[in-house]
Amino acid sequence: PAGKEGTLAEMFDRVLDKEFSDKEDPQEGKVGSSFNSSVADQQAVLETVARVTHDKQKKNETQDQKNGTSKPFQIHDVFNLDPDNGAEELPTLIDKKDNVFVMSNSRSGHMVLQQDLRLISDLVVVIVSAAVGGILFACMGQPVITGYLLAGSIIGPGGLCIVSELVQVQTVAEFGVVFLLFALGLEFSSSKLRVVKGVAVFGGLIQILLFMCLCGFAAMIFGANISEGVFVGAFLSMSSTAVVLKFLMERNSVSLLYGQITVGTLILQDCAVGILFALLPVLGGESGMIQGALSIIRGLIVLSAFILLTAFTARSLLPRGMKSLMRLSTMTNELYQLAAVAFCLFVAWTSDKLGLSFELGAFTAGVMVSTTDFSEHTLHQVEPIRNLFTALFLASIGMLINVSFLWTHIDILVASLVLVLISKLFVISVVVKAFGYNTRTALMVGISLAQVGEFAFVLLSRAWNLHLLQKKLYLLLLGTTALSLVTTPLFFRIVPVILKIGTIMKWFP
Repeated sequence: PAGKEGTLAEMFDRVLDKEFSDKEDPQEGKVGSSFNSSVADQQAVLETVARVTHDKQKKNETQDQKNGTSKPFQIHDVFNLDPDNGAEELPTLIDKKDNVFVMSNSRSGHMVLQQDLRLISDLVVVIVSAAVGGILFACMGQPVITGYLLAGSIIGPGGLCIVSELVQVQTVAEFGVVFLLFALGLEFSSSKLRVVKGVAVFGGLIQILLFMCLCGFAAMIFGANISEGVFVGAFLSMSSTAVVLKFLMERNSVSLLYGQITVGTLILQDCAVGILFALLPVLGGESGMIQGALSIIRGLIVLSAFILLTAFTARSLLPRGMKSLMRLSTMTNELYQLAAVAFCLFVAWTSDKLGLSFELGAFTAGVMVSTTDFSEHTLHQVEPIRNLFTALFLASIGMLINVSFLWTHIDILVASLVLVLISKLFVISVVVKAFGYNTRTALMVGISLAQVGEFAFVLLSRAWNLHLLQKKLYLLLLGTTALSLVTTPLFFRIVPVILKIGTIMKWFP
C-alpha cells in the first residue's frame, strides 16, 4: 500500500513476499465444520465433488490389466485394507483438492454393522510409529515427546503421507489432552493452587493482554495492520499444554513452585480460549465491538456458574458417589476405571457444551475427584489410558508439521522462532517477577511457557477463515508454530544448563 512506503512493515512485507510464494497452499491445521453451520457462518463455499464407487475402480483396474498397464506402486498400498471379496463397499466423494470423504451413512433401513477400516489402519500406523519414535529417542537419551512429534510428521501428509485423512485420527487423539488434564487435576493440590492463584490468574491475564497490546502497538508504529498485530499477540500468548505438562510430569516438577505457577497459567489460558474466539470476529470486522463485548461477558458468566456448580458437586455429592463406587468395584475393578473415565468425559463434554472447552472440563473433573480420598486410586486407574492417548495426540500434532516446508524456509522460521522465544521468555519472566517471586522461579516459568502451543493451529485456521491474516503472515506463523513444537522438548533440555550458568554468574539471589 502507498501509505506503507518506506516503513518497517513494508520492508517486512517484501521479505515475506520473497520467502513465501503464492503457490504454497496453507492447508495445515485446517478445521472443518458441518455443512449447514459452515454455510450459515459463511465459512464454506459450495463446489463440485466427484462421487466414486469401488466397482468402477475395480473395472478400471481390470481394463488396465487387459491393456498391459499396471498401477505404479505407492506406499499407501501397503496399508490398503479395502477388501477384495466382492462385498458392497461404500462410495466416496472427492473434492477439487483431492480430499476424500467416505459416505458411511447409507439410506438402508436395515441395521448394518459398519467398520471404518481406514480409521483402524491409520490408528495402527500412528500408534506403532509413535512407539518406534519414542523408543528410538529414549535410546538416544532424548525426550520421547520429540520422537512422537517427528514420527507423526514422517507418516503425515507432509512426510510419507501414509496417513492422509487427519480428521478422524486427530479427533480420537484429542482424548489425549483430556486424560492428561484429568490426571493433572487428580495430582493438583487445591491448597497449592490457592497459593499461586494471584500470579496464575491475574498474571496470566496480564501476559495475554501485554502480548496483545505490545504487538498491536508495534504494528501501529511500524505501519502494519493493528488488528493483525493484536491477533499475533493473542497467538503468542498461548503455550503448549500437552507438551509442557508432559515435561513437568516426567521431571516430577508439577508440585514445585514454578510448576504450580506454570500449570495455573496454562489452565488460565485454556479458560481464555473462548474469549479469544469471541474476539477474532471483532478483529476480522465480522462483528461489532458491542457484540464482541457481550460474547466475552457471557463467557465469563458461564465460566463462573460452571465453577460454582462443580464446587458444590465436589463437596456434597461426589464423595458419597465415590464411596458407593468403591464398594461395587471390589467385585470388578474395571467398573471403577470405566466410571472414572465416564465422569471425566461427562464433565469435559458439559464444559464444551457450555461454550468453554473440553480441556477446562477435564481438569475440573480431576480437581473434583482430588478433593476426595480416592484421588490416588483414580490416578492409578487412568494412567495407562492417559499415556496411550497422550502419545497418540502428540503424534497427531506431528502430522500437521510439514517437514519439507520447514526445511525450505528454515532460515526465516528459525529467526522467527528465536524472536518468539526471547520475547515470551522476557515478558513472562517480568510478569512473574512483578508478583514478588525470585528470579530463578520467574525464569523457570518463562522457559516453560516460552513456546507456541498446539492450539495455535486452531487459532490460525479460524483467523484465516475470517480473512484476518495475509497469506504470507499465516504461513510464517504456521511454520513458527510447527518448528516451536518440534524444538520445545530440546529447549527444555537446556534448562539445567541455564540454571547452572545462572548460579555461577550469580543471577539468582
